[in-house]
Order: sequence, then structure tokens, then C-alpha cells
Amino acid sequence: MPYATVVEPIRSCAIKTPGMAESADAKNPGMTLANARLRLLVLASTLTLGACSVLVERATDRMSDNLSNAILNQNDPETVRDGAPAYLLLMDSLVEGNPESVGTLSGAANLYAAYGSVFVDDDARAKRLTQRSFDYGSRAICVQHEPACGWSELSFDEFDAALTKVGERDIEALYAYSVSWLAFTRAHTDDWEVLADLPKVEAVLNRLYELDQDFDGGNIDLYLGILNSIRPPALGGNPEVGRQYFERAIELTGGRDLSVKVEFARTYARLVYDRELHDRLLGEVLAADPDVPGLTLFNVLAQRQAEILLASADDYF
Repeated sequence: MPYATVVEPIRSCAIKTPGMAESADAKNPGMTLANARLRLLVLASTLTLGACSVLVERATDRMSDNLSNAILNQNDPETVRDGAPAYLLLMDSLVEGNPESVGTLSGAANLYAAYGSVFVDDDARAKRLTQRSFDYGSRAICVQHEPACGWSELSFDEFDAALTKVGERDIEALYAYSVSWLAFTRAHTDDWEVLADLPKVEAVLNRLYELDQDFDGGNIDLYLGILNSIRPPALGGNPEVGRQYFERAIELTGGRDLSVKVEFARTYARLVYDRELHDRLLGEVLAADPDVPGLTLFNVLAQRQAEILLASADDYF
């Protein structure tokens, strides 16, 4: 399926950074922002380390593609988890060597978001890693779109207006910024100042949707579905709009990405207390074959989460 790819040739370096991975956190079913579709494809994308010639660049691209496929088709998430930290250090070194590369910064933001949200159980460590992710994501959009350097100081209305100045050429950096912000928020659910910025996160996703609603094969629909479903209407949520986004994400992925149905059940169905929909979605996840090229890793994680959610359904409903 189509994953976002950022290619940023800067002098002699080119960093190729396709999308992100997913997982889910049953310990906190009400706040699953960055769990959804934080693509582990980025782990492999960091291997495109740059080239001084076209031939070397093509060779590293092939190596990156091969490793990407190996990761995405891995049915043992622990293997991926244990191998990922080396690439965190690798991305740090690449940023040090090329701090103005939007591609490098976006790749670092994506990788730290994925690892910090999916594979780290310690809260303090998750906060540190996702803080670094958000720092990289903020730097990426700042380098790509200079006015974004001052976005953190803006009110919501000012921020929302500023987003209209972002165009299609900025979409990859804006996407990395949004995903890193989602991961950061997910790790800081105990910080009300962070949660107060959720409307800004949603505004970024809405702008991405305006620029290209099919970007990254349904990820934006999924994120918007979650954001509209994790809050009741009195707190700014719109569950029925969220349901529409979830249904479109299922349509775009052909129902093969099981994480979409898990998030649909976890956020929307639980919010509106629709036990029938909840159990049906999770039953479909468990009955499905997880071995789908490019989605096996995501689907194994989704099935694990579906089992946990179903086991807790009697207590919840």
C-alpha cells in the first residue's frame, strides 16, 4: 500500500523515510493517539544513509527496501523491538551531520515516535523518547517552512490561520510533525498543558487532509477518527464524524490493516457504548489472517490488542 516517502537530497546525502508503525496500548484505551499506525517502516528507512554517487544511492535504496519488507513482514514484534535502538543512535548521528536536512529530521522524528510509542513500557523513558521525536518533528517543519519556527507561540486561531500557508510541497514535513506530536501527546497524558494542544494537533491533521486526503494510505483518516472519538462531544469530540473517518480508513485499506478496526472498537465503540459493534470489529480482527504483505507486523500487534480488549469488555460495558 502507498506509504509516504520523504526524499531529501542535500549535497551528498539522501535520506529516504517512508511512513510509520502502529501498536496499541490496552492499559490506556481512552488515549491511543500515536498507537494507531506509527509505522515501523521508518526503522528500515533510516538505512538510506546518503551517497556520493547515484550507484551507491541506488544500492542503499535497495537495501532499505529489502529491510523494510523484512520488518513489515515480521510476525514476531519482539525481534523488531530488540533491533530498533541501534537505529535511534544512527538517526541522531545523521542529524548531527546534516542538521538542516528535512528528510533526516523527519526520519528521526518518525523513528523516535514509533519506538517510543510502540515498544517502551516505562513512562519516563517514553516521555524522553517522544520529546526527542517532537523536537525533531518541529525542527523538520521549521526548516521546510520557516514561519513554522514560531508556531509554538501562537494562539489556536493564529495557529489555524498559519496552517493555511502550508502547501503541498510541505506535506511530508508536516506529516512528520503531526505524528511526532501525536506520539508526544500519548506519552504525556498526565500533562494538561499538553492535552490542551489537542485542537492544534487536529488542525494539523485537517490541513493534511485538505492537501491530500489519501496521503499515506488512510493514516490521516485513522488519526482523525481517533481524535474525534477519544473525547465526548462536551469536550470537543464528534464521535459520528470519527466513525466516518474510521469507515473510510477501512475502505482505503480494504480491511486488511487490522489496526484500523481495533482503534475503531477501542475509541468509537467504547465511547458510545456500542457493545455489538465493538465485539463484531474485534471478532473480525481475530478471525482474519494476519499474514498480509507489508502489514503482518501491524496485524499481529492488532490481534494481541483485540484479545485484551475483548477480555475486558464485560467489565467495560
